[in-house]
Amino acid sequence: MLKRKITKYLEQHFASASNKILLVEGARQVGKSYVIREVGQRLFANYVELNFVTDNEGVQLFKNVHTVDEFYLRLSSVAGDRLGNYNDTLIFLDEIQCYPQYLTLLKFLREEQKYRFIASGSALGMALRHTTSIPVGSVIIKKMYPLDFEEFLWANNYGENAISNLYSHFINQQPLSEEQHEQLLELFRRYLLVGGLPDVVNEYLATHNILNVRNLQNAIAAMYEADASQYENNASRRLLIRRIYAMIVSQMENKKKRIVAKDIQDIKGDRFARYVDEFEYLLSSAISLGVNAIANPRFPLSESLQKNLLKLYLNDVGLLTAKLYHTNIQPILQNERSINLGAVYESVVAQELSSHGYPLFYYDNRQKGEVDFMIDDYQTGSVLPIEVKSGRDYTIHSALNALLNNKDYGIHKAIVFSNERQVKKDDGVVYMPVYYVMFLDQERQKNTSQELLF
Repeated sequence: MLKRKITKYLEQHFASASNKILLVEGARQVGKSYVIREVGQRLFANYVELNFVTDNEGVQLFKNVHTVDEFYLRLSSVAGDRLGNYNDTLIFLDEIQCYPQYLTLLKFLREEQKYRFIASGSALGMALRHTTSIPVGSVIIKKMYPLDFEEFLWANNYGENAISNLYSHFINQQPLSEEQHEQLLELFRRYLLVGGLPDVVNEYLATHNILNVRNLQNAIAAMYEADASQYENNASRRLLIRRIYAMIVSQMENKKKRIVAKDIQDIKGDRFARYVDEFEYLLSSAISLGVNAIANPRFPLSESLQKNLLKLYLNDVGLLTAKLYHTNIQPILQNERSINLGAVYESVVAQELSSHGYPLFYYDNRQKGEVDFMIDDYQTGSVLPIEVKSGRDYTIHSALNALLNNKDYGIHKAIVFSNERQVKKDDGVVYMPVYYVMFLDQERQKNTSQELLF
């Protein structure tokens, strides 16, 4: 069984005095149902799971339910003697977005406190459009992502003590030994190939067969594309969603790595505003990650975003490398100079930062260029620029230098991630090996007395 960080979060939630209903949100295939099922069956004497996708495709017993009494009546018909009381019974509403009225019902189910409830959902943003009353104050939304690199290390028997040692080196800005560095870099490159979707990781661990891994990744990518039809009734809009999703990979090869509106339908002068709904679907379904442009890099970043400029990344780096390289693993494992891995490295950093609780931004300036990522540094009340380099020219970053040299922005530090082992600081820039991105984590930052990196 794959060890997931969210397991501890679920355990703490059920052990707490909170009576709010936990709603686990994330893309399909990230492991939501599996983790909830494991924790629920372990902690509760009575566990009942209702899968609304299965119900909608079958008897539709729960489809037209709109009151608590109706729900309990149907629940009793399928749960039998597995219904006890609030303390010993957990009801899991899986894929709640299929029946949006249940998002409203959660408020009333919480108030009655007859049983404990937990729900999961994909594309919740789309479902909330059709919800008459959003249960604000009654639910806690927890986002779930594919396995991050640390979880991938756990899956590969990299122990907690070893990771604690890595974290100590990160905090103290120390490089690993040559042997440790090569080991971590090898595992990181395998992560680029495999990604973090649980079924794919399990297939890799079981067979180490790249063909099996790629076949599974391609099937999941096809499912993501097909899912658009479940939440969008307009046929032309469904096609646009699929078109934009397919464009993510091809656009990653461009210098700007940004989808341009005129390219979507090959219409000169087309504008981003025409495709707000399509982009919203891709982001709310969590099958892609959005990175908003920032022209004025001041804390907090959300106050100065440019809504008409958006980068999209796939939600899982393994899906990206499957599209780019198919079964050819050598460009990544050998870090071939002839192959531009910049898009892959950016994708994995976007994935790591998102899963660690950071909203994603990038710096965009026509004169000074772009910086790959910007995150809020809450400890200093400033922003932290991040550059990601896959080649030997990792010390060349003119746009990053311009940010640091502009005193009005109050930016005193930045990070450049690369393949290099050495950790060094030069004019406010800390150069670190790329696998250290696993430690840029808001929860870790809260639990340490040390300022982020310095």
